[in-house]
Amino acid sequence: MQYAFVLDQRRCIGCHACTVACKSENEVPLGDFRTWVKYTDVGEFPTVRRHFAVLRCNQCTAAPCVTICPVTALDKRPDGIVDLAKDICIGCKACMQACPYDALHLNEETGGAEKCHFCAHRVEQGLKPACEIVCPETAIISGDLHDPHSPVSKLLAEVPGATVRRPEQNTGPNVFYLGAHAAALEPGTAREDDMYLWSDRRLPKPALPAPDVERLQRSDARVTLNTDHKVHWGWKVNAYLVTKGIAAGAALWAPFVAFMPSAQGFVRDYLPELFALVFLAVTNVLLVADLKRPKQFLSIVLRPNTRSWLVKGAWVLMAFGGLSTAILAARFFGLHGLADGLRWTNLVGGSLAAAYTAFLFAQCEGRDLWQNTRVLLPHLLVQALMVGGAAMLAFAPDRKLAVAVVVLALVHHLLGLMERFGKHHTHNAKMAAALLPTVPAWTGSRLSAFHTGLATTTATALLAMLLVQGGVGHPAALALCAVGGWCGLYLYERAYVQAGQLPPLS
Repeated sequence: MQYAFVLDQRRCIGCHACTVACKSENEVPLGDFRTWVKYTDVGEFPTVRRHFAVLRCNQCTAAPCVTICPVTALDKRPDGIVDLAKDICIGCKACMQACPYDALHLNEETGGAEKCHFCAHRVEQGLKPACEIVCPETAIISGDLHDPHSPVSKLLAEVPGATVRRPEQNTGPNVFYLGAHAAALEPGTAREDDMYLWSDRRLPKPALPAPDVERLQRSDARVTLNTDHKVHWGWKVNAYLVTKGIAAGAALWAPFVAFMPSAQGFVRDYLPELFALVFLAVTNVLLVADLKRPKQFLSIVLRPNTRSWLVKGAWVLMAFGGLSTAILAARFFGLHGLADGLRWTNLVGGSLAAAYTAFLFAQCEGRDLWQNTRVLLPHLLVQALMVGGAAMLAFAPDRKLAVAVVVLALVHHLLGLMERFGKHHTHNAKMAAALLPTVPAWTGSRLSAFHTGLATTTATALLAMLLVQGGVGHPAALALCAVGGWCGLYLYERAYVQAGQLPPLS
């Protein structure tokens, strides 16, 4: 059984009755929507036509929101409805990144995610969804897609040419459109104005550079009414990528510290693991603080969704922290041989801690820029080795380590440019890549976070190498270079994380 909608845009008059009924039936907060009507004007004056598109959750057959939710708050029911248990949600916002249809929103009052659930409480009583009941043109039709005698099955069989939104995501959407214009269903292909039809935009439109507007968007189509959805992952996620990289990188360099003549005593025996644990602790604080319901963070451990890389990542970080602690304990009790052996074992823990985010981002089906795993996976490892090596360099000014940090910074620079100029297979990813240099270094700044970040990591690594090679590598100067490199990586991550969320999904 699979409940589905057919939205007959040939009949839709854009009256918003479905939107109002949905908000009333489900007590949707002001400014949020579970279903809404998008207006797209196509053509040139005087031959312009307005096309409507009713947008909502697609009750996907392979729902990415269900896969990524770390606490099983989202569930694919036997009747095909994707439902959400609002009390279980911890407010991690991962489902919003996973949904290619912008169908989930965050209730700021409760801190939990919400979405269209096909009016399951009505369906269970043999009633139709509220939006279908109020539609004056019978443009909304629901039913069981697996029942050949249901209204949706009959309509799809009788009327050819039904389309779905973003089929390239392979989610198996179960909302079908009849007579909808392609510009209305393909997000980002129609141009956007600074204002909507009846109001200011809640959020500014993505600042796509003019050449990319010509390349990626139609000149004859404009979005004149839509909903705005927020950039949900911000500075805490940017910082998490940096602090996790420092922790993992310090552990990855740890076995090689013994071969550095400048590393003796405390620096050789304890510092790498102390770096790893301190920055791992900061990473965990950032992750919990980013939850809208931080008091429920233990749900990730107590009721885990084992398919989610948020859960697998938590396991990785716990194992990495445990092994780093065991190394320190072995060292403290004089078991230096065991500690040295565990350091080599912790290369696996450090590598997984650095790289698991690539698999987490791959589950974010709505953010195509992040799904370039073949670039992101090695890039995360390079970043970790770069910032971890820079941290160790301040205390162990080894010439080979300094050269390695420079090489890693140059590789990081190259991989960043590949994200910007490399081949991208979807319109969403191409648009996000074009937006990378437009993200400001900070609010109101004219500096590009992308270019400034790459330049800073490369420049500080080169400066540190020159200081070490010149024999004037004072710890304070090298520490400043390390912090400068961390700041540069933060700016790059700010551009990468924000640009991935800027292309419209509706």
